[in-house]
Amino acid sequence: MKPKPEEKTKEATCHPKQPHWHEMNRKQRLETMRKIQSEDLSLEMVHPDAAGIDIGNESHYVAVPPKRDSQPVRRFGCTTAELKAMAEWLKQCRIRTVAMQSTGVYWIAVYDILEEAGLQVYLVNARETKNLPGRKSDVQESQWLMKLHTYGLLRNSFRPSQEIRRLRTYWRQRHDLVRSAGRHIQRMQKALTQMNIQLANVLSDVSGTTGQAIIKAILAGERDPHKLAVFRDPRVKASKEQIARGLEGHWEEDLLFVLKQEQDGYEFCQKQMAECDRRLEQYLQQREDRSQGACLPEEKRKERLRKKKGNAPQFGLRADLFRMTGTDLTQIDGIDVMTATTILSEAGWDMSKWKTEDHFVSWLRLCPDNRISGERIIGKGRLPTNNRISIALKMAASTLRMSNTYVGAQFRRLRTKLGAPVAIKAMAAKLARLVYRMLRYGMKYVDQGAQFYEAQHRNRQINYLKWKAAKLGFQIIDAPAA
Repeated sequence: MKPKPEEKTKEATCHPKQPHWHEMNRKQRLETMRKIQSEDLSLEMVHPDAAGIDIGNESHYVAVPPKRDSQPVRRFGCTTAELKAMAEWLKQCRIRTVAMQSTGVYWIAVYDILEEAGLQVYLVNARETKNLPGRKSDVQESQWLMKLHTYGLLRNSFRPSQEIRRLRTYWRQRHDLVRSAGRHIQRMQKALTQMNIQLANVLSDVSGTTGQAIIKAILAGERDPHKLAVFRDPRVKASKEQIARGLEGHWEEDLLFVLKQEQDGYEFCQKQMAECDRRLEQYLQQREDRSQGACLPEEKRKERLRKKKGNAPQFGLRADLFRMTGTDLTQIDGIDVMTATTILSEAGWDMSKWKTEDHFVSWLRLCPDNRISGERIIGKGRLPTNNRISIALKMAASTLRMSNTYVGAQFRRLRTKLGAPVAIKAMAAKLARLVYRMLRYGMKYVDQGAQFYEAQHRNRQINYLKWKAAKLGFQIIDAPAA
């Protein structure tokens, strides 16, 4: 029987150091239920020297145990001087650990200053602290956080080290620039379409060599379609005549102005991306070498034949990541250097933060959300997430559809059986486990091929059929080879 909500609260209160209810086996659950039903329901203080902070935009309310100060709740401003005064007051009150909610970005400065002062900071999710009875105020919120943290009822959120956070800042900034450049390209295509310039129908990429040369010539005053078609790159499949027919339109001054504005914005984003790449390359080269003299694995043939274009960094990012982490995540099928950088910039390379690979997959919210009652699954839910690693792994999993590899064959079977969304999520969890093993244990990824997986799956099906037939009183005899 599934425990009631109040029983869960009592369990977590009485035994905060025990595993979660869903992590227990049947024997542990029965033992826990016997303890809950006993008369001893006293609360155990896990963090006696705890404080709670309600984070705000203009001020922060800090609560400490009533016996530590005559004024147990104080209000501090958001300036650096007041935050340092907050840290000094907490140390005077003999506080060792502090709990706060992740409110916007206002908590970051408080977190950094308290961490520098030697305090242990717990960054908790607001969903776990919202059940405050009665009317809510900033003073009550800080006291409620302090009480929950005192009895060990709050979980600390993952926050990478300063070294990883700097890498994450550079990479997120670059990602935002890529998205901004994409929006400029879309608005350029819209302006061209409004003038009936069908450039997007004859060129696969307006931001490519041919597209950019034609747009710059248009902005320079050229209107002759045949002269514009001369800028065609030999690699373009469309002929000059086809490109010239697509460039016949009506030129309007206002739309040409919009086109120029968007082209300038696109070139500015490209310039900013190049500057971000230089800063990123400089930062990566300053990191500690963890490769221990190992050689960079040979690049995959598919990646080697792929042309360097688009938004990929124009420097040796793969070699820098290998030197910094000691492993090459791009050896995993479906994961390229962009996905590997996203993983390392968000989670780092120290996988010891997660006890097992299942914990890592759960943190990414790629695990099933099964509702269990009576040790049976009574419903399945969805776990929406905006985790950047999860999004990158799902995009990597979707590229396995045409891959002639072991994971590619597995993805195609799951896609046929369960549908594309479920298969993509399942393969993203598979890729996450492979990443965890490579970073945690230094394992090397070796692809066994699609044929090996298909043969393995065929043997499993034959064994299942033989077991099913034996259970029904029949026997399956292998047919002689033709």
